[in-house]
Amino acid sequence: MISDPIETARMAAATGCPGDAVAILESAGDGGNVAALAELAIWHLRGDIISRDLAQARRLLRRAVTIGHVDAALMEIALTANGSGGVPDWPQALGLLRRAAANDPVAAEQLALLDKMDLDHDGYPAMPPAGERLSDQPFVERFPAVLSAEECLHVATLTQNWLEPAVVVDPRTGRNIAHPIRTSDGTLIGPTQETLVVAALNRRLAAITKTRVEQGEPLSVLRYKPGQEYRLHMDALPRTTNQRIATAIAYLNDGFEGGETYFASNHLKIKPGAGDVLVFRNVLASGTTDPNSQHAGLPVRRGTKWIATRWIRQGFYDPWTYREGA
Repeated sequence: MISDPIETARMAAATGCPGDAVAILESAGDGGNVAALAELAIWHLRGDIISRDLAQARRLLRRAVTIGHVDAALMEIALTANGSGGVPDWPQALGLLRRAAANDPVAAEQLALLDKMDLDHDGYPAMPPAGERLSDQPFVERFPAVLSAEECLHVATLTQNWLEPAVVVDPRTGRNIAHPIRTSDGTLIGPTQETLVVAALNRRLAAITKTRVEQGEPLSVLRYKPGQEYRLHMDALPRTTNQRIATAIAYLNDGFEGGETYFASNHLKIKPGAGDVLVFRNVLASGTTDPNSQHAGLPVRRGTKWIATRWIRQGFYDPWTYREGA
């Protein structure tokens, strides 16, 4: 029986021999094993078995794509758009997607969605949506129909199998425990999972918040079932040199009861429709935390509520170092 080089490499890594594991995958890749190339690329992206090397991961993905690895193609497209292991290059990423779409129905579906968007050369909206001011203190704006029904469905469908109950790390035990104020299920769309549709939506959120896409944390998708909520909290962080200056919440569906976004300081209660985006500032003009930005996601009474949240930082944020609350 011929051994599987990937399983052999994983066993070598598990027994404390990462150098041997890498050599096994490299040898298999040199022999044309596309899966081994993709596996080694993922190791370079994860940075747990071997040191993270985003540029090397990109080179390995390119080799895998050349041989014909479909999943590697979609990952390469994501990294090309967000600049992991290089500089962001929207035109190149779009060209790679068009090439992949010729033989991959998943890529073709994403391309069809993108072709309906009015985008500039770098993937930003050619005409950013206009907002409606709802409050000055805190500063709150609503942007109606920013996402189409198809775009909302794309985000929800992409993430539905990744959702997990909200947890935090217990500082005493180091173990995950139930989140004390958020009872939803959620996940992040990390840099390797960003379809070009998601990348375009992140740029759209950057445009309406008048920031650059590089300031945003990974898009966080949350699902609230009946009884689930996000109790009063502030998105600004207590100890950081790169503050969350603004929050953009995209509402992916409607038809549920309850689940309004509620600001305690002025009793502002908002339930936008599907595709709407709510933007509010977490800091004052001085840069200090705005106490009026305290808000809650009220309990859902019936149905299911889906949202996608983008926390916007003061400066560049590295998605590869993401840690909630950091």
